[in-house]
Amino acid sequence: MKLRRPHQRTHAETVVPLIDVVFFLLIFFMMVGRMDATAPFSVTPPYGTTGSPMPSGGITVSVDATGSLAVDGFDTPDAGFDARITARLSENPDLLIRVNADRMTPLRIVLPVVSRLESLGARDVVLVVTTDPA
Repeated sequence: MKLRRPHQRTHAETVVPLIDVVFFLLIFFMMVGRMDATAPFSVTPPYGTTGSPMPSGGITVSVDATGSLAVDGFDTPDAGFDARITARLSENPDLLIRVNADRMTPLRIVLPVVSRLESLGARDVVLVVTTDPA
């Protein structure tokens, strides 16, 4: 008497576990990643009547109403500002620098920052403004 083994059916592989992994990775990188540098202090840009959309990439320098500086979202004391900007410009001298100054910051504080950036070798400096909500 011969006993036959039951015929084993091959199961089709599902992609559901792979989709789950992809969604978990997507959520992880959205939570960990940083879309753009934000200042460690509150900065409300001034209103502008003309201009073009802000270009992406580069360095963001934030200036608050008291003159405190932040580079790419990190509070930077005055002594470390030049070193941080010089290091980034040495990697790529064509980097765009966005100056995000609070609307209540006096011009006598913003203009020396722009001059300082140009003396460090910055070629393109852009002032960040927003449209008038009215």
